[in-house]
Amino acid sequence: MIKKIFPWIVFVLLFALLIIGFSMKDSTNNYLSELMKNQASSEITLSEKALIDSLYNYSANGLKYEITFLEFGATGCAACKRMESVMEEFQSKYPNRVNVVFLNILLPESQNLMKLYGIAAIPTQVLLNKEGKEFFRHTGYISTVELEQEINKPEIQNY
Repeated sequence: MIKKIFPWIVFVLLFALLIIGFSMKDSTNNYLSELMKNQASSEITLSEKALIDSLYNYSANGLKYEITFLEFGATGCAACKRMESVMEEFQSKYPNRVNVVFLNILLPESQNLMKLYGIAAIPTQVLLNKEGKEFFRHTGYISTVELEQEINKPEIQNY
């Protein structure tokens, strides 16, 4: 009798763990993100914030963009590969409004920015306003339509 019931019990427990894991993925990602941010020393934080300010604070540097679309990903990542078409579409649809920047997390020069932004999973999209401040973040694949909804919200238009 136990030999017949045991596989079903294991199956139900594994299925329950899968459901719990899926339902907690956002809170787990947020927790890991905070751990990543805590790994950044104050020196790294200051230098990377200065870099972000110099490159993506369009109010200060005079560039005409309104939004920066930072895409943290890697070559060989399937979801990152899917995001390439979204990035290309944004570059062609909003050439003067959105600055699309791909950051390959496998490169050493991207490591400090990963810590600054607390990137714990890829692909992760971070949208910055014209002052270089983060206003939206998403982990995983996100469609062009969903991203357009974020950049076209009234509060973004009026900052």
